[in-house]
Amino acid sequence: MTLRIANLRLSIDEPESALPTHLARVLGVPATELTRWRILRKSLDARVKHEFHFVYSAEVVLHADEDRLLAKAQRRHRDLQIDHYQATTFEMPPRGSMPMRHRPIVIGSGPAGLVAGYFLAECGYRPIVLERGRAVRERIQDVHRFDAGGTFEPESNYLFGEGGAGTFSDGKLTCRSSGSDVQRVLQLFAECKGKPSILYDYRPHLGSNRLPAIVKAIRRAIEARGGEVRFNCRVEDLDIADGTLRGVTTSSGYLPADVVMLAIGHSARDTITMLVDRGVPIAPKPFQFGVRIEQPQESVNRVKYGSARVEEQLGSADYNLVARGPHDLFTFCMCAGGHIIPSVSETGYFCTNGMSLSKRDSPFANSGLVVTIPVEQFGGTDVLAGVRLQAQFEKLAFAIGRGEYACPIQGANDYLAAKPTTSKPACSYPRGLVLAEIASLVPAVVRDALTHGLPILDRRWHGRFLRDAVLVGPEARGSSPIRIERDDVTRESPGVAGLYPVGEGAGYAGGIVSAAVDGLRSAAAIIAKFSP
Repeated sequence: MTLRIANLRLSIDEPESALPTHLARVLGVPATELTRWRILRKSLDARVKHEFHFVYSAEVVLHADEDRLLAKAQRRHRDLQIDHYQATTFEMPPRGSMPMRHRPIVIGSGPAGLVAGYFLAECGYRPIVLERGRAVRERIQDVHRFDAGGTFEPESNYLFGEGGAGTFSDGKLTCRSSGSDVQRVLQLFAECKGKPSILYDYRPHLGSNRLPAIVKAIRRAIEARGGEVRFNCRVEDLDIADGTLRGVTTSSGYLPADVVMLAIGHSARDTITMLVDRGVPIAPKPFQFGVRIEQPQESVNRVKYGSARVEEQLGSADYNLVARGPHDLFTFCMCAGGHIIPSVSETGYFCTNGMSLSKRDSPFANSGLVVTIPVEQFGGTDVLAGVRLQAQFEKLAFAIGRGEYACPIQGANDYLAAKPTTSKPACSYPRGLVLAEIASLVPAVVRDALTHGLPILDRRWHGRFLRDAVLVGPEARGSSPIRIERDDVTRESPGVAGLYPVGEGAGYAGGIVSAAVDGLRSAAAIIAKFSP
C-alpha cells in the first residue's frame, strides 16, 4: 500500500536520515511499519531569511491498512498533502517491423547523442556513435592545457569531444518539463555514477568534475550492449538520393546508413553549413546573446541568506533574475562558486561561458546576462544569419584579446557610465584578461537591454548586484540560432527520410536534461518504426 506525503517541512539542520521518523509520525504508526520510503522531491523554502526549511515530498509503502491511516492522517495534518500514490515508469514502445539494413548512426556524443545511443543499444539496435573529438579523458587534458595558456585544439576543447558542450557546462540538471521520460534520463545519470539525489532535488547539480565519469560510464554501457563509439571521426557529408539518406562520409571513410540521428550540438558550424548545402530543411530561430556577469560569491550569499552563515548546509547561493523591457534581460546558466571559461570551437574566435565544480567552492559567482534576439533582428532569407551574427562578435572579441584568447572585461558600473575600466579586476577566467568596452562586443539590442536592465537588477538587490561586479563577453552560445526541421510525429526531417535531428544544436532543447530527453524520444520513435 503506497501513499504520498507532500509539503513536509524540516529545518535545514535536520538530516535526511530523520525523514522516516517524521513520515511515521504523520501517519501515526511506528517507523517499523514503513516497508519502504523514498524522497520524490526536495526543495528549499528561503522566502523568510533566517527561517530556511527543506520541503519534502515522499513515497511511503506500508504494511498497515492504507485507507484507515490515510483518512486519519488527512484529518490531523491539514497543512500536508497526503494521498494515494502510484509511480509512473517510462517504457519503450514495441519494436517496429520495418527492416533496418544498416546499423543506426548517431552523430555526436553530447547528452542527446549519448542517451539516444544508450537506449538504442539497450533495445538491441547496436548503434554506431560518431564523435569528431577525443574521448573524455584525453579531452580533459586538452582543456587543462588550453586553460594554462596552451594551444587551442579545434576538435578537443570546451565544446567538442566526448560528452559535448554539456561536459563543461556546470552540470545543472534542471528541466522545465516533467514526466516519466525525464525521470528515466535522471535514473540513467544516477546509475552511471551520478548522485542519487539528482532524482529528487529541485535544482539538481553535478558539477563539471563529476560529468566526465558519467559520460564515460554511459559510453561503456553502450559498448557493453553491442553499440560502438568512434572518436576523431568527423562527419563531412551526407549521401542523399531522391530525398532518402543512404550514408555518411566521415574523416575516417564512408558508412552506409538508412537511419542517422543528428545530435551535432550548437557549435558545429561547419556541419550546419554542410547541411544547408545539401538542402536539409533548416530555419532561423530566435537565440540568446549577451554577456557574462561575475560577482564575489560572498556578496550573493549575503543577499540570499542575509547574515545567517548557512553555506555549509545550503551551499553557495544562486539567483535567477529578469529585468522586463522592450527586450527582456535575464540571467542564464548561473554558476554559483564557479569559473568563467572560454567557450571556443574555432581558431580566431572568442566566446565566454560558465561552469562550476561539484563543491561550488570558487570565491566567484557568474551568470549569463542574455537577451533573446528575434529573427527579424538578424533574419531575412539567409538561414545562417544568426550564425554569422555570433561569429561577427566572437571574431571582434578574439582580436581585442590579442589573438591569445584573453577575456575582454569591464566593470559593470563603468559599463553603465560609458567609461573605461582602468585596472584589471579580480576574475576567475584562467587565460588572462584584457580591458575592453563590452558594448562594442554585442549587438545593439543587447546593449540597449543591458543599459535598461542592469539598473533594475541592481535596485532589486538594493545596490548590491553591480557592486564589485564585472562584465565579460560576448556570451553568444546560449542557444542555437537555427532549427533543423522535423516532423512532429515521426521526428524525421521532412526533406530527408531517415534523418532524425535532435538536441540543442537542432533547436529542440536548452540544457543537459532537455537534450537527453529529446534524444530518448527520438530513439523511441526509431525503435517503434524499425526492427533491429
